[in-house]
This record gives sequence, structure tokens and C-alpha cells, in this order.
Amino acid sequence: MYGILCATPEELAALQARLSVTSPPVTYGPTQVWTGTHQGADFTLALAGMGKVNAAAAATLLLSVFHADTLIFAGVAGGLNPALGVGSVLLAQRLDIHDYGHLFEGAFTPTRSGEMPIGAPRLTALTPVAPTVAANLARLRDAVAGELGHPIVLGGVVTADYFLNCAVTRDQLHATFAADAIDMESGAVDQVALAWGKPLYVIRTLSDLAGEESHLSYLEMAQMAADNSALCVPALLAILSDSA
Repeated sequence: MYGILCATPEELAALQARLSVTSPPVTYGPTQVWTGTHQGADFTLALAGMGKVNAAAAATLLLSVFHADTLIFAGVAGGLNPALGVGSVLLAQRLDIHDYGHLFEGAFTPTRSGEMPIGAPRLTALTPVAPTVAANLARLRDAVAGELGHPIVLGGVVTADYFLNCAVTRDQLHATFAADAIDMESGAVDQVALAWGKPLYVIRTLSDLAGEESHLSYLEMAQMAADNSALCVPALLAILSDSA
């Protein structure tokens, strides 16, 4: 069973257009869930809502109630890498949360999420995904590159509970973590997946470039970005089914 997550109505609509949903939605607290089968692969599709708390709750639901063996998060993100434009698809081979840590005398030190921050080392690099996940993401990149009108690359995603609308912070995050995109959910889902010992595949398309105009770009480009990410999901399901 594949557990597929998204955060927004645009992302949900894009995924439902690509997958064969066979059930009406069922609500579990903040999460709405649909089930279906795509080319013989059973899946559960969850609309988590935005932010780390909603994402972690949805991921836990898919793992505990629906017994998902693999999690997939497909949606949009803000761009941090100046080499990647709006519409670029990022497959996360490195992930972390960066707004968890220790605040002392006005200075914030990011540390690994879930660990005691007092005395913990500063978070300076994103955590690589498992080698098998990275290899399957590389296969996905090669499989769909010709179908997209935008670049598709492997890279790093950093997660925080805010919408980034600041070029200064964008450049700092890119320089500090070599991160290519920022979102509000993936790092939290990764933390849950690691705790359950299950693989996570994160597919993010840039809807904005996280600067002063990002709130305008997001509103204009969110559906296009969601469509690009959703296009990748059936191809990923095929790759995972072939390697099972």
C-alpha cells in the first residue's frame, strides 16, 4: 500500500486527475483520505493540510491505520537555488527541518529535529535519504524528463513552519544548507517515516522563488506547479512496483 500525501486543494486536484480514486473521502481529524488503485497498485491519498503538525498527523494516520509501506509527498515549494526557476521539479535526496533548535540571548541555533536541542550540534547540512530512495528518484528523473517542460533535478529540501517571502533569508538558507527549496511539510513527514522505518519520496515543484514577490507568484503558479509534481507520481508508482 502506497500512502500519497499533499497539503493544498491544488495539489489534491492535480493528483486526483492522475490517479484512479475509487472511494469517497473519509475525514480523520484534520486529514481527508481517499483510496484507489493505479495500474494494480493500491494507494491511499491524504489531504493533510499545511504545516508540520498536519503533515505529521497525516503521515502517522497512513502508516498506522492504512498500513502504508511507502510514503510519497507531492506538491509545491519555494525555490532557494537561483539556478532553478518556477516550474522546476525537485526530487528530494536531502531533507531536514531548520526551525527547530535552541534560542539563547537572541541567537537561534538550528539542531536536528526531535533531539534535545540543549548541547546538540548545530544543523549545518541536510540529511541524505536512503540509497535505495535516492536511486529510485534518479530513475524517476530519467523517466519523466522528456514529459516535463521544465527541469527536473535531485536536490535538497528544507522545511519550516512559515511561507518564505524574503530574499535575504532565501539566500541564507541556500548558502547554509545547500538547500534548493523550502516547504512546510516534508521534513516532518520524513521524521515520521524514519520513526516507522518506512521510505519517503518527496516530489516538489517550485511555485515561487521565495523572495519579495513570492506571494504573488505562488497564487499564479500553484496549480501549474502542483500539476508538474502530480505528473511524476504515476511514474514513481511504476518504478516502485517494478522493483518490489
